[in-house]
Amino acid sequence: MTTPIRVLLAEDDELIRVALVSLLEREPDIAVVGTVPDGRQAVEQALRHRPAVAVVDLEMPKLDGISVIKELRSTLPECAGVILTGHGRPYLLRQALLSGAQGFLAKGAPGTALADVIRRVHEGQRYVDPVLAADALTIQSSPLTPRETEVLVAAHADRPVRDIARELFLSPGTVRNYLASIAQKLHAESRAEAHRIARENGWV
Repeated sequence: MTTPIRVLLAEDDELIRVALVSLLEREPDIAVVGTVPDGRQAVEQALRHRPAVAVVDLEMPKLDGISVIKELRSTLPECAGVILTGHGRPYLLRQALLSGAQGFLAKGAPGTALADVIRRVHEGQRYVDPVLAADALTIQSSPLTPRETEVLVAAHADRPVRDIARELFLSPGTVRNYLASIAQKLHAESRAEAHRIARENGWV
């Protein structure tokens, strides 16, 4: 008899966690060896149970899914990582793949999809949900100029204008004009919101 694939599931929403466990327990070749509600426990329990596959929610308390995958890649490299998410923002997909995740799956995928992805990554394959991939590929291009993008990256959320100006060899007035233009183009009410919008769309 084939040894079941040992799986750790990390999901902070209890209802979703219970539902996923129920689905996976129907699969004779998959054994859920642990369930946890946050990222820090995910790392701790993975080191304890040494699963073959860790399925982690993207957004969790204490440690997000991408950070969990990064830690497991260095401490438990034989464990394949699958990230669950509700959206396919380009920067999240890129970060997930760079973190070492081998699977990237939408939470709304069919019930049997997760089991199939677990089998694939266990065999060394990669899987990106086609809906998430399509969302990432069809995102609109950035409305910012290269110089505006450079200013936004240098600005962060609350960095003083004089520091930005000094770094980019611009006058403070010019920096303020760029920041105003960025906010207008991104329909953002603050610098922090502009940076968030640009980051989530993969523009910075």
